[in-house]
Amino acid sequence: MRAAVVGGSGFTGGELCRLVDGHPDFELVQATSREYENKTVGHAHPNLRHLDLRFSDPADLESVDVLFAATPHGVSMQHIDAFQDAADTVVDLSADFRLPEASAYDEYYDGHDRPELLADAEYALPELNRDNLPGATLIAAGGCNATASILGLLPLFEADILSGDERVVIDVKVGSSEGGASGGKAASHAERSGVVRPYAPTGHRHEAEISEYLGIDVSFTVHAVDMIRGASATCHVFPDSPVSKGDLWGAYRGSYEDEPFVRLASGGGGVYRYPEPKAVAGSNFAEVGFELDAANKRLVVFSAIDNMMKGSAGQAVHAANIAYGLDETAGLEHTGLHPVGAP
Repeated sequence: MRAAVVGGSGFTGGELCRLVDGHPDFELVQATSREYENKTVGHAHPNLRHLDLRFSDPADLESVDVLFAATPHGVSMQHIDAFQDAADTVVDLSADFRLPEASAYDEYYDGHDRPELLADAEYALPELNRDNLPGATLIAAGGCNATASILGLLPLFEADILSGDERVVIDVKVGSSEGGASGGKAASHAERSGVVRPYAPTGHRHEAEISEYLGIDVSFTVHAVDMIRGASATCHVFPDSPVSKGDLWGAYRGSYEDEPFVRLASGGGGVYRYPEPKAVAGSNFAEVGFELDAANKRLVVFSAIDNMMKGSAGQAVHAANIAYGLDETAGLEHTGLHPVGAP
């Protein structure tokens, strides 16, 4: 199947090109970039120097089976007609189609240009929305912070340990690649190195996704930290009823035992006893774990992903695989590396 990546020169665009290049069923026939038009893909992504492909202008889209749009927020909604004319299936990695109601875009973004299409989009996270992905023609990849948080909390709702009325506090720490290839001064090495910087103490846009897809209001804070890849969510949960470790193991195994890309890491042996972004860097795996503070009636849930893989490009390819009835793991089987330097 023919595939195109719009916005292929950015960090996530490069990940998509890498994944599609290694996919057994997809053929990368086009990658677009205004800035790098006519330059090779390897010019922007040195790990892809082997590709015999040059960036083209995004106005000159080829006819493909699947189009991955790795563009900034606001671009896809403006060009969705052209994307859908060019491809049978569009997978958008921006925030443009993640939320089903236009009112949420009015509150968290700057409104929406094509609200009539929101109901047509399917949220890409398979662990949450697998049943609705087969045959989908407009797919919206989730935000990385929301993905990490949802994966950590989802089993508690599926097992009725949480109902949505409980207090939940989420703290996410994320690497510099979340800001993209043009992340600005705050993402430069001199400013980012050594920091644990709260950059969204309240009102982060990904709150909208968590509230929408889990049906819960959360207290949500994000920190920028000194790593490149990775998002790590720590969720403090205060259940209304007593819960045991046995209940928790049952919930998490029940939700994730058959999931190909979720691993449980909860207080085992070795150095990496709980979920750690470094352990999944470069892979589509998510790690989820928990610890019970029975004395304070508190549950602490941990989850870790590579923000550019499970939190973006990997999730998009996983969803596209399901949409086309392919092996879910196609093109995504590789694990991370250990040891590595910066995740």
